[in-house]
Amino acid sequence: MLWSNIGRFIDPWREFDFMNRPRLRAFTPATIDFPAANIWVSGDQAVVSTEIPGLDTEALEVSVVNNMLTLRGSRQPEEVKEGETVHRQERWSGKFAKTIELPFAIEAGKVEAKFSKGALYITLPRAEADKPRKIAIRAEQ
Repeated sequence: MLWSNIGRFIDPWREFDFMNRPRLRAFTPATIDFPAANIWVSGDQAVVSTEIPGLDTEALEVSVVNNMLTLRGSRQPEEVKEGETVHRQERWSGKFAKTIELPFAIEAGKVEAKFSKGALYITLPRAEADKPRKIAIRAEQ
């Protein structure tokens, strides 16, 4: 009884097969949620930061619709010169796209994006119509 329960969780043959399987899969944006992002939120704005090293600003696109932020970009593969062969290739190349749902609607015309040393910072001001409003309460006599 005990061994049958353990066997459900530990399969040594599956582990052995995994260890001996060739690992040719390279890191690509399609295999993970890329790029990783941090988001800070205050009452008036959200700030998104992400690291995308090795790209130029021309290779990046930032767009906002309502409360959805989309990051798109691409990185060209490194050129292999004649007579060279790739020994190891772990850095990805190709296109990526990531959409992030923000907690409120954004004033798209006031969005600012800064890119420095591979880090992208996007400041997203909250739309005026989406900001909470204080309601005055009238006292009746």
